[in-house]
Formats: sequence, structure tokens, C-alpha cells
Amino acid sequence: MVADGCQWWVRRFQNMAHYFDAYRIDHVLGFFRIWEIPVHAVHGLLGQFAPSLGMTREEVEGYGLRWQEELFTQPFITDWVIDRIFREHANEVRDKYIEKTWGNRYKMRPEFDTQRKVEAAFKGMETDKDIWIRDGLYALISDVLFVRDHKDPNKFHPRISVQLDFIYESLYDCDKQAFNTLYNDYFYRRNNQYWYQEAMKKLPKLVNATRMLVCAEDLGMVPDCVAWVMDELRILSLEIQSMPKDPKVKFGHLGANPYRSVSTISTHDMATLRQWWDEDWNRAQEYYNTMLHQGGPAPHPMPGWLAKDIVERHLTSPSMLCILSIQDWMSMDERLRLADADAERINIPANPKHYWRYRMHVSIEQLMKNEDFNKNITELIVRSGR
Repeated sequence: MVADGCQWWVRRFQNMAHYFDAYRIDHVLGFFRIWEIPVHAVHGLLGQFAPSLGMTREEVEGYGLRWQEELFTQPFITDWVIDRIFREHANEVRDKYIEKTWGNRYKMRPEFDTQRKVEAAFKGMETDKDIWIRDGLYALISDVLFVRDHKDPNKFHPRISVQLDFIYESLYDCDKQAFNTLYNDYFYRRNNQYWYQEAMKKLPKLVNATRMLVCAEDLGMVPDCVAWVMDELRILSLEIQSMPKDPKVKFGHLGANPYRSVSTISTHDMATLRQWWDEDWNRAQEYYNTMLHQGGPAPHPMPGWLAKDIVERHLTSPSMLCILSIQDWMSMDERLRLADADAERINIPANPKHYWRYRMHVSIEQLMKNEDFNKNITELIVRSGR
């Protein structure tokens, strides 16, 4: 698309500008880099960012880790790992799926050495035991400290979330510390300038194509360069209190929202306010006491007065825009909202059977006639100055 100046996008936005004043870029990080998963993998843990700057052996050693290619890039399979994953099925796994290499280490047999091969071998096998062994084999195969670069075999990437795996557990404390420093540098700093340049090849063409206001979903593993680009191009950020961008806090402080932002409670891919409240009672209790400054136990399910308090706090944030889903607006009215909070969810990204099924249970005409609901919203908006 860059080769022709992103003309397809430019024309699309210019046409949209006849109808809209603003648009949202979903997962803006995709303009900086994407997550590339090899075809032999079933799960995403063996992926890597593309484009990205892989690390040489010498760079890895510069962090204090002595490079051991086979140990770092091959699945970490030992007896204690096998016993912990497979328990009573451990001997069956040793006999059928893995073979000894050296010392107390094993490797996958050639016919099972990728997740796709394992997937094919277990096709149609759906007993609890089969799924247990299949998923355990997937986990064995992805238990590596580094993945080899897809284009340059002499460069490597730290495997994402490897701190939760057995190979990381096996490291000495000093090696864990060195790896953590390397890991944080790689995912949050190493590629900053490179990814900044990648985004600036594309995003300015889109933003400058029209006078529409642009906001972006900038959640997830967000490197520093994302803020650089968004600030330079005057793109509004997305601020969700339950997903703070500051890793040192559990909940975002609404008063700290930047002006150039969109404040919201939930998105189409998240639980609604009422669902979130009942997902984790301990987390809801902490929010109730520390953010809402309420004493005593948090009420469940969420009463309308409490939903109204949360909505009002979002409206009074300094964000340029506050855009709330209709479900979160209706959560304030116990007579209007659905009895079943779970029926309000729009999309569950990890569940292919739960997508975009939500439909409003009242019509626009019915909402327009609901004087109490409209008066409530009007008062909140007037008080907030929006």
C-alpha cells in the first residue's frame, strides 16, 4: 500500500468524510508492527514482531547471558517438566512422543516436533486424556527462551511471556535478572526508532487525507514510539480505567487522562461495566474502596446508582471525548437494562462462537419516549459540561 501512497485508504477516508466527523483506528500498533506466527505453530507464543530488529548472539551475551544455542532455542524438556505437565501420563509421553538427547534432556520425535504435526496426530481425538496430552505437547514445543528470526537464522527474539514457562524457571537468579533486562529492552525500547519510522510511512497519509478527527486504540504492549507518533499527528488515545497504561497502578486515574483522548468504560471486545463488576469480586472491591471511595463491601450485582456514579466520573474526566456503549448507559437504569448482564456482551475475541450477537432489546423510538432515562443522561451531561 505504501508503494502507491496508500491510495486505497486515502480514497476510502475521503469518501467517509462525507458522512462522518471522526473515526477510530483499531489496534493502531499494527501500523508499527504486526505479530507474525510461523505456519508450523498452532498458538502464538512462537511468533515474533514483523518488522523488528532481531538480536545477534553477541548482543545477547552483552546482557550477561552466555549464549547456548541449543539450550536457548530448543524445547526445554526434562523429566521434572514431563512429570509436572503430564503426571500419570508422563511415561506414555516418554515412550511415544519424545526421545533422549543428552544428560537429562529430551527432544520431540521428528513426527511430533511441531505443533501442526501434533495437531494432525490428534485430529478427531477428543477425550479428556487426548486433549491433556495434546495441549501438553503444544506447551513443550513452545518452551524456548528465544525464537529464531524467520528471515535471518543468525538473529533471535526473546520468546514472549517466557517468564511463565519452565525454561525460565530453570535459570539461575542472576540469569533471570539478565534475561529480564534484555526482554524489557527488546519489547519496549530496542525497536522504538525503527517502528516510529515504519508508522510514519503510513499513518500521516491517512490522517492528512481528511479533516476528520482520528482516535486510536492504543492498548496492549505499547512501546514508547506509539505515543511519539500519536502526539506528532494529533491522534487521540483511548483511555480505559480498568486497563491503565501505567504499569505501577491497578486502575487509571481519570483526572490524569490527557485532553487529547477518548475516555470509555468498555469496548466491543471487552466485558461491559456490569459484567466486569462480577468477574472478579476482589478487584471490584478494591475499585469500590480505593477509586470510588466507598466504605464496606461492594454490592453485587451492580446497582443502578453505582453504575451512574462510575458513568458520571468518566464524563467529568478531562478527555476531549467520552464515548460510552449503550449497555453502559443503560446499566444506570435497573428497569431498562437487561436482567442478564452476560447477554450484553458484544464480542469475545477468543471465542469464535461468540461474535457480534448483541442486539438492543429496546427500539430507538422506545428510548426516545423514556423520559426518566433521557432526563438522567441530560443532567449528567449538563453537570459534566460536555
